[in-house]
Amino acid sequence: MPLFSLPNNSVIPKALLAEEISGQSVGEVRIVADMHQRKAEMARNSDAFIALPGGYGTMEKVLEIIAWAQLGIHDKPVGVLNVDGYYNSLVELFGKGVEKGFIEHSARHILLLADSPGELINKMEVYLFFFLFFF
Repeated sequence: MPLFSLPNNSVIPKALLAEEISGQSVGEVRIVADMHQRKAEMARNSDAFIALPGGYGTMEKVLEIIAWAQLGIHDKPVGVLNVDGYYNSLVELFGKGVEKGFIEHSARHILLLADSPGELINKMEVYLFFFLFFF
């Protein structure tokens, strides 16, 4: 039995509605007031977080959800799909942060990195198993 469910739900701020949705939507689309409410809704209703390669908005969300995990706000897996090495430089930056003492070495486990969707899901299942049985 898989550890993750994949409901067809979307959360979108009212301001992005005209730009982000085109054509027929799949599943429920919840419209919220702003990006802060969107992130809170997504975090509350998610089993895990997966980021594909993206721009500033994607980076901001990934970094915030990593920070939330470091602060103990959630214990859900956070992963990035490293298509064509897209996230290699971000992981190198995190390594530099550990080296310089800005990031605790123990926090390195928060971000899961994988080159394929199957590998990422496997890493997330191991992460969940570890936290379910050892914490």
